[in-house]
Parts: sequence; structure tokens; C-alpha cells
Amino acid sequence: MTSSIHVDVWSDIACPWCYIGKRKFEAGLAAFAGADDVTVTYHSFELSPDTPVDFEGSEVDFLSAYKGLPEEQVEQMLRQVTMIASSVGLHYDFDSVRHTKTLLAHQALHAAKEQGRQLELVERLFAAYFEEGRHVGRVDELVALGAEVGLDADALRHALENETHADAVAADIAQARAYGIQGVPFFVIGGRYGVSGAQAPEVFTQALEQVRSESVTAR
Repeated sequence: MTSSIHVDVWSDIACPWCYIGKRKFEAGLAAFAGADDVTVTYHSFELSPDTPVDFEGSEVDFLSAYKGLPEEQVEQMLRQVTMIASSVGLHYDFDSVRHTKTLLAHQALHAAKEQGRQLELVERLFAAYFEEGRHVGRVDELVALGAEVGLDADALRHALENETHADAVAADIAQARAYGIQGVPFFVIGGRYGVSGAQAPEVFTQALEQVRSESVTAR
């Protein structure tokens, strides 16, 4: 019998490298012979916890103010990220991005986990944010997006309005701090190996193979 491998992923919905990293991880997983035995859980991480829910301005405005970089340099950075995203089949539209605080989105992901739909909602929120210009910082929008992937809309609304999963989000962020995670995406594979950033698919495949090999040896 093949042992299962669990992968924990710390990411932020507003992190462009996290969506790219998700695609690269998925490609690496697809190349792994034991892919059916791999389970994945997403964990909360806020890149910019001081972001207002309704930021008035473009992504360029936000990043130039947040990072203190000239707008021209930020625009060049976004063009580069858009090209890299395109190389893994994603279609970023930074002109339409609605920059917002992602705390509620993380709470929604914990609610989705309870309903067995976390991976579906992760994908939906990334696409909504980076490709469709949706506002993922508002309860109504999150409930609508959750319903699209099969979540109980009333249960999700109740959880968000009552901040049912606020403690779980805080625990994820505290765990990231304990692990020394300072940037995302960050993948913990089999509880043993950490992979930081949107690495090439083969990096993930090799890490999965290493964990499986060690698991077999230990038995």
C-alpha cells in the first residue's frame, strides 16, 4: 500500500506568484507517479495586512506606494509577471485588479475546507482576482464566488459575517511565522521539505519523490 503525502501551501489570493506557483505545483504533481495519493491544504498568509478593503487606485498605484518604486518600474514588473503567468496558461489583467484586504477571502477558504471545496474555491478566487477584476474583499462577492463552486451560500455568508474562521486564519499566519516563512507561495511537502516560491514543476516532482522514497525506506 502506498502512503499518502500531504502538502501544505501558504499563499495569499492577492499574490501573483502564488497563482503561478499553483500552476507549476500542479504540473509537478501531474508528473508524479503517486499523484492520486497526494492531498493539499491551503493556509492563510497576508502579504499586505494593512491594505484597506476598498483601495482607491490601480495596482500600479498600490505597488508604487507600498514598495516606494517609480510607477514606470512597477509597470515593467507587472508586464514581466503577466508574461510569466501567460507561460503557464494564466491571463492576468492588472488593469482591472481590485486591490483589497484578503482577510475575508482567507476566512472563506477555511469555510470551504469545512465543506470539502477548498481547492475549488482557491482556484476560483485566484481567477476572479487576477483575470476578472472581481472584488474578493467583500462578503457578497465571496458568497457569489463560493456558490459558483458548490458551497452552501447561506452557511458561507453566516461564517463570513460572524468571522467564524478568524482564529483559524490567525493560527495559519502564526504557524507561517513559526516556520520562518517570510514570502509566499511556500509549500511544505510531507511535513519535511519546504519549497519557497513558484519553482519549476520538476522541483515539486523531485520533492514528492523524495518524500515517498523516505517513507518506503522507513517502513
